[in-house]
This record gives sequence, structure tokens and C-alpha cells, in this order.
Amino acid sequence: MGTLDGRVAIITGAGRGIGREHALLFAREGASVVVNDLGGGNDGSGADSGPAQEVVDEIVAAGGKAVANTDNVASWDGAANLVREAIETFGGLHVLVNNAGILRDAFIASMDESQWDAVIAVHLKGHAAPLHHAAAYWKQLTKAGETVSASVINTASASGTFMPNAGQANYGAAKAGIAALTLVAADELERYGVRVNAIAPIARTRLTLATPGMGALFAAEVPEGEFDAFAPSNISPLVARLAAADCPLTGKVYAVQGGGISELAGWHDVSTIETDGPWTVDILRDRLG
Repeated sequence: MGTLDGRVAIITGAGRGIGREHALLFAREGASVVVNDLGGGNDGSGADSGPAQEVVDEIVAAGGKAVANTDNVASWDGAANLVREAIETFGGLHVLVNNAGILRDAFIASMDESQWDAVIAVHLKGHAAPLHHAAAYWKQLTKAGETVSASVINTASASGTFMPNAGQANYGAAKAGIAALTLVAADELERYGVRVNAIAPIARTRLTLATPGMGALFAAEVPEGEFDAFAPSNISPLVARLAAADCPLTGKVYAVQGGGISELAGWHDVSTIETDGPWTVDILRDRLG
């Protein structure tokens, strides 16, 4: 018996890296998996059906159930087709793992519009569009009197939460938006039997290897037999747990890397100043700085 027996899961960006590990583990745990991946480069350019199909072939060869999908999750229509394929192929949908992402790093002063738009589209809209269509499906089931036990796991980042990274204004802004989207969705969708959480993973992927100043850290070789703290497979057990029907957690954001998992909290008061009357610029200079 697997922890995900009978559940149908969509995993975006599942052709490589962390998403691939999610798909393989989900299948081992009994889920039927829609392996979504456009198959583009690090910067989102191009398309290749190979990565998604290779993961499906590996799952099927091991006795699991999976189908490949190459829709663009940054497209409202593409996301609709993705959700539709899961339902038509496997008879329903219980889990959505939003994982797809790209990088187009640049410092703010030299970033062009296309670099900003592409990253916001793939990360933030690429989370919102599948979430919208999945949520509409679950709402419809609930309105029809069916009991829904669904889970969404979004992928934020340290760059957008607790460790802002110079050169990634577009990526960090998108990931911070994903964390906020998670909290709003958790509040909205609870009434339909849907839990929504997010992870902020740190692992060795083609994106982290391409991140300035971090590539050497992630590329360091680990002696055979020792624990590899940056292996992407370290991330997937948490995602599988959050996807399980008996998991009660919702509205959480977890940082996960190696053997460590930390629950993150958002903006909070660190200090407060008050006045009995209206603020003036002089008062603020003296009291705020």
C-alpha cells in the first residue's frame, strides 16, 4: 500500500530535476501521474517532448501509471488542457504540484522587459493557471454533492522568501508572489475540500547550477556512500506527504533542503512607532531615521 494509492496527480516541470523526482516517488507511492513538461531550455526557449516521455517510460517500466503532457502552463488554455487530460485519462484529479520554472537572471538596471515577463509568466502565471482550472473542477464536484479531498503543492523559493538573491528580481518577485498565492488559495479553497501548501526547496538542478555564485556549491562532488544534501530526491518525500489524503496541513510554506525542513512565516512586525496626532516629516526623521 502506497501513501498515494488511488490518487491522480499533475506535476508540472516534471521532466527533469526536482519535478522528475516528485513524479517517480508519486508513482512508487501509488499515484497515477500526469508528467507535464514543455521541454524547454533553462530560459524557457524551445520545446522537446522527450523529457516528459522519458519519465513516463521509466514509471511505466516500473509498473506505475503515467502519461506525458507538454502543454505550456503559462497559457490559460494550456493549463485547462492539462487539467482536462488528467481527468479524462485517469478519471479525476486529486493533487496538483506546481513546479515548472525557468531562469532569466539579470540585474534590475540591465534587465529587459522580455526577461521580466518570461519569468513572471512561467512561475507566477504558470502556478495560477493550473490552480484556477483545478480549483474550478473541485468546486464543481463539491457543488454537485461530492466529497473532495484534494491537495495543491506550490513551489516557492528561498530567493523569494528568506534569502533574496541579487540578479534575480524577476525570479524572487515571482516566488514571493507564489508564497502569497498559496496563503490566499488555502483560505479560499478550504470550503471545497482542498488544502494548499508551498515548499521553498534548495537542491541541485539545472537551474541552481546556473545561478551565479551558487553553481560551484551545488556542483561539489559527494563521496560515494555519503548523504548528498543537495540531491533533488530529498525534496520529494515532503511533497508526497502534503499530497496524501490523510494530511491535515494547509496554508503552510516549508523550506526544505537535505535533512532539514523549516516552516516559514511571512511579513511580521519587528518594531512599531506611534504618535498621538498626525505624522510629520520631522517626527519621522527623528523617530524612524
